[in-house]
Amino acid sequence: MQSTTIADVRTIGINVANQDDAVAFYVTTLGFEKRLDAPISPTMRWIEVAPPGAGTSIALQAADRATDIGVDTGIRFAVPDAEAEHAAMQARGVNVGELLRWDGVPPMYSFDDPDGNRFYIVEES
Repeated sequence: MQSTTIADVRTIGINVANQDDAVAFYVTTLGFEKRLDAPISPTMRWIEVAPPGAGTSIALQAADRATDIGVDTGIRFAVPDAEAEHAAMQARGVNVGELLRWDGVPPMYSFDDPDGNRFYIVEES
């Protein structure tokens, strides 16, 4: 078996319609940190945001087409108390789904960013 030097997941990219609007949502509404905002061409920027202290960041990529946004990202963020975070996100105007509870499974719910990209919150076990 071949080995690898891959050690971690650094950044996961999501497409957004407007990078400035996305930064405002992730930083101001969700409370993420803006870790990087650098021009990569005269018309494009590389922007990374992340929850404070997280090892993995989210790259807010400018979408080429409207059909490139509004996807289920499959990304799950961990929180100590899903019910409290659900209430806090609702109070900040975030589009959140129902708080789900199943036996043997941590409480969880979905939320959408302004572009309709879907994320999930899962309570830490």
